[in-house]
Amino acid sequence: MKYVDEFREQQQAKAIATTIAKEAKSERHYRLMEFCGGHTHAIFRYGIPDLMPDNVEFVHGPGCPVCVLPIGRLDEAMQLAEKHKVILCTYGDMMRVPGGKRRSLTQAKADGADIRMVYSTQDVLKIARDNPGQQVVFFAIGFETTTPPTAVAIKQAKAEGLKNFSVFCNHVLTPAALGAILNTDKPVDIDAFLGPSHVSTIIGSRPYERFAEQYGKPIVIAGFEPLDVMQSALMAIRLVNENRNVVENEYTRAVTRAGNTKAQALVNEVFELRSSFEWRGLGLIPDSALQIRAEYSEYDAKKRFLVQAQPVTDVKGCECPAILRGQKKPMECKLFGTVCTPENPMGSCMVSSEGACAAYWSYGRFRSEAS
Repeated sequence: MKYVDEFREQQQAKAIATTIAKEAKSERHYRLMEFCGGHTHAIFRYGIPDLMPDNVEFVHGPGCPVCVLPIGRLDEAMQLAEKHKVILCTYGDMMRVPGGKRRSLTQAKADGADIRMVYSTQDVLKIARDNPGQQVVFFAIGFETTTPPTAVAIKQAKAEGLKNFSVFCNHVLTPAALGAILNTDKPVDIDAFLGPSHVSTIIGSRPYERFAEQYGKPIVIAGFEPLDVMQSALMAIRLVNENRNVVENEYTRAVTRAGNTKAQALVNEVFELRSSFEWRGLGLIPDSALQIRAEYSEYDAKKRFLVQAQPVTDVKGCECPAILRGQKKPMECKLFGTVCTPENPMGSCMVSSEGACAAYWSYGRFRSEAS
């Protein structure tokens, strides 16, 4: 297959669906967690649940970096913009996420803070060059996919001697979150995982192998197109049937076992592991995030500015934390579709382009109501 349309071909989808129906054993129920929010949106956009037998269920995981960021970190970013008067730059998904007292970066911008949406770290460097008299902070978030560009920006700033640029680092690590889901007193009932696509192009499939072996859960690295997801589901069902707790790679056109070693080396040069980091819905997870190394500490916004962390609680009734753990689905939240909509979000799961609630609203809401 060479073109994206071939990964959406209707007859192929029907053929895979027929095979899944034959191979999914009627006496058991298969719960497959798609870790990545991009998979959740693909699943609902293309109506994949309608092609699955009743005993095959998709469970939504914490693979949305905007969603897993604690509200307190968002409030710290607002402190940088409002108290320290920096130019705060971040990606678009973060702009409308409600922070403490349900106040977002967009609202802080409307109140006068200089907060700018950017498309890349190079945009932030340009803003810093164009505004030499002002401090510019990049509010960096994301899994392993978006970490290398942040590392590039920090190295570039150091090479240029750019003194008014720094990074508020919130980069988190996928394998650690997978381990947190499995290593708990009340683990979610999952038979197999569909591993993330873009993250795996960077880290490869090797980091997942220990989880499959240690916890007895097969993992299939899945692409984002509908045929990718369906083929990955079939592969996962076969692994469950054969009781084979291994990692298989459906997304071979982009992912290798070793991953992008050049990008890995770049990240390791600029960043190091944090001893622990708080995830929304998962709590404190050891070795689950990155911080800027001492050699580049002059570009660490947390060290350049005094930012006071304050504990913040979620909106009462918002089930975003449970949804991120795979314990509930959006329709089980009493706020979903009532007071919580994309125009008036109560939690990050309704805001982010990878959030499960946003996927249900866009592609699954009316079908679920009809049922």
